[in-house]
Amino acid sequence: MAAYAALVSLLRLIDDIQHHHSPPISLHKHQIQSLTENALSLQKFLKDYKSPVSDSGEADPLEMRIADAAYAAEEAIESHIVDKIRLSRSQGPKDLGNVSSYDDDNEQIKLIQAVQIVIEEMDRIKIVATETNTGKKVVVPRDQPPRGAVPSSSGKKSSGMMVFSDHVMRGIMDKLMSNESGRQVIPITGMGGIGKTALAQTVYSQKAIEEHFKICAWATISEQYNTREILCELVHQATKKDKEQLSERSEAELGLELHKSLFGRRFLIVMDDMWNIESWNEIEHCFPNNGNSSRIMVTTRLSQLSSQLNNHYSHQMEFLDESISWVLFSKTVFGEEQFPLELEKVGKEIAYNCRGLPLSIVVVGGILKHMERTQDCWESIRNNLASVVNLDNDKHCFRLLKMSYDHLPVYLKPCFLYLGVFEEDDAIIVSTLVKLWVSEGILKPADGKSLETTGKGFLKDLVDRNLVLVDELGSTGNIKRVKVHDLLRDLCLDQGKKEGFFHVIGESSPRGIDTQRRVVIRRNTSKEKVIDDLQYMSHARSIICEHGEVPPCRNIGLLRTLQAYKFRSMKDKRHKNPLVSGYVNLRHAAVEVASTSSIFSSFNRLWNLQTLIVNCEHSSTAPTQIWKMAQLRHIKIYGHLLLPDPPSDAVVMENLVELRGVLNFKCNEEVVKRIPNIRKLKLTYSGSGGAGHDDYYCLSNIKCLSKLESIRVFTLSDFRGNGSLYKLSFPKTLKSLNLMMPRDFEWEMMLETIGSLPLLEKIELTLGCFGTGKWEIFEGQFPCLKHLEFSLCDSLKHWTTEASSILPSLEKLRLVNLRGLENIPMEIGHILTLQNIHLIYCCGSVVKCAKEIVEEQMDYQGDDLPFHVHVKLSALLKYPAQMAGPNFEVEQ
Repeated sequence: MAAYAALVSLLRLIDDIQHHHSPPISLHKHQIQSLTENALSLQKFLKDYKSPVSDSGEADPLEMRIADAAYAAEEAIESHIVDKIRLSRSQGPKDLGNVSSYDDDNEQIKLIQAVQIVIEEMDRIKIVATETNTGKKVVVPRDQPPRGAVPSSSGKKSSGMMVFSDHVMRGIMDKLMSNESGRQVIPITGMGGIGKTALAQTVYSQKAIEEHFKICAWATISEQYNTREILCELVHQATKKDKEQLSERSEAELGLELHKSLFGRRFLIVMDDMWNIESWNEIEHCFPNNGNSSRIMVTTRLSQLSSQLNNHYSHQMEFLDESISWVLFSKTVFGEEQFPLELEKVGKEIAYNCRGLPLSIVVVGGILKHMERTQDCWESIRNNLASVVNLDNDKHCFRLLKMSYDHLPVYLKPCFLYLGVFEEDDAIIVSTLVKLWVSEGILKPADGKSLETTGKGFLKDLVDRNLVLVDELGSTGNIKRVKVHDLLRDLCLDQGKKEGFFHVIGESSPRGIDTQRRVVIRRNTSKEKVIDDLQYMSHARSIICEHGEVPPCRNIGLLRTLQAYKFRSMKDKRHKNPLVSGYVNLRHAAVEVASTSSIFSSFNRLWNLQTLIVNCEHSSTAPTQIWKMAQLRHIKIYGHLLLPDPPSDAVVMENLVELRGVLNFKCNEEVVKRIPNIRKLKLTYSGSGGAGHDDYYCLSNIKCLSKLESIRVFTLSDFRGNGSLYKLSFPKTLKSLNLMMPRDFEWEMMLETIGSLPLLEKIELTLGCFGTGKWEIFEGQFPCLKHLEFSLCDSLKHWTTEASSILPSLEKLRLVNLRGLENIPMEIGHILTLQNIHLIYCCGSVVKCAKEIVEEQMDYQGDDLPFHVHVKLSALLKYPAQMAGPNFEVEQ
């Protein structure tokens, strides 16, 4: 809710000032104590407060009054900071250290008066809160961690827990795999939340489908579709070509590439969530009619559209019957546990009142999973469901989903609402989402954990409650991207608008645009409309615009979050955002710029910058001031950033956990001392600097970074610092390692060293060489390794082992362009955790070896192996197509 988020944000601002190494202003001690006590008291009230239901749909006046008071306190403090820094800049030296010399009694008195007004207002609110009686029982979620955690699927399009009858599954499978030779469109139709996408996902992931079709690809269309992006996604999946490179091509080029890749091959394309025939007409010509039973599966809410796509057949989704509803409900709440007998009667009533709508069942089940297992708690849910059971389908579903929001713990509500700032059907990058939550000040630190760790925990909680879908898992099982179902996103938009949590440019607002604090600029919003609206938004603290350019907005002096970045080609000049200076309160800046000078020139005034993400095609040098910015948490540069040596007055940057995009990083003792808590490093080395020194870049000191978990080291073709590279060593905390070395760098000694790292889960090694031509792996090495990838190392001839057991935790093996490699150990097939082996452009003997591994394991385990081999052959390598078979896919 907006009120709770506003209080957390206020306390975060106070904490930032109080713990700053050189605070921009001084705060009156007794006032801050009163303000903090009031904010904490109101937070406690909101945890148990249940706002009354409003027939008009308006926000609760008491909650909005609390939010407005917190906003007023922030306004007074932040405005004072802006005025003080700007005046200090106009008077003399441009350094934050000189801000404290500014002393204007009148301005300080104004700040004290403004804060006092807020304190008095909060005192009055506390009296009202004390007298408030909600008249309703508050159901408090259990404090213990949620059961179930994160879905265990290992890739994209996780199908979740939807349950379908056998005849529905068989019917769709039969249509897709029928002998009718012509290309066919198979529509799946039904209302939102009834499980169209889940059914398509379930069918799409079947092994029989994977083996029947040569190419399978999935694209989400949505109401506001973009044909070029759809084609880019389909080409990427059909050809496995790099998506960033494909994004530079035109729509016509992508359409031709898709047609070429599908021509002559039996394919299955899924077009999820189609809203109009125009989106089909613009892309249909890219799907050749090969006369080989290719299929296109389309999900849509519009029955009329399905008849336009196929006037002979469409599958109309039906509501689940009572028995299947009960199975789905039981699995959602208790998983494989036995359903408690004392709750079975009320549980069946709850499942029945969901009226067979799968989305309602899993969301209501998500509520109950986190509640006390008592009759009273469950009956309170049943009674609320009974009040909406007779509504029309759409209203019924929305009211059920609103109940899921109402029953969220108060600290999760702002995190859930925030998902509405993203575009429909966006695959939301988890690291981006958590950084935004942190910068917005809506996360409250807990149990000594970092804000990022707290944010990831909150996201897992939302996933566990079935309010967020896992879209993609990383190579080691972490959640990489998430999505939000359309109806749940609609709930975010409706509730966010009602509470004034964020405002979308071009849409109406019940509170007017001049009071908005979070501003969202959607794709395709006209620049003129953006400029017109922003001039009235002087209170804005956040601008979220991932798909376009943010025009100059000089009147928004209190901006804290500027998210105006989503990776595109460097050649795309339309999205350069040169104006980022002047916002002295910035916490989060994610932008694309033609030059970093617009950012670095104002570094000395950014007193609270915490996240800096910049896409710039030119190399740049950071100012020495960067070593005095103790608030920085993330520095991520797409391009190359040169870091100067720390000056004598540099601070210890205890908050810095991520440093990416640094060129020729010199990790001397002084640097190690300044970044003690760094967890992620991405470094590039270029040129001949240091070639005459054994450890010029002090890479042996990397092992002194005792919190380091992930490191990437890339060397460019002109690098001649091999003496330094052999000194590279790592701390025992390392989990992910990605190295690209010169072709004459020998891997043997490096592999022996990293094999003993106890927590290492992921290795990606590119180029380099093997002086002996042989890699022998021993028992006990790489105890936690889940993902192993080797690329472009022609000198590796033999991969051997004398151990009976190797790589005990390995899940994914990926070998790319190892043209000299003649074998892989047969012991790979004995690894119990193995999920897949990818061989890309390797020689025939390695392919044969992989085939023998599969056949050996099929003799032991039968055809249904837990792992799968995918082979992509060079066009020059003629190999029998008969090699393809169960658990072994061959692509040429």
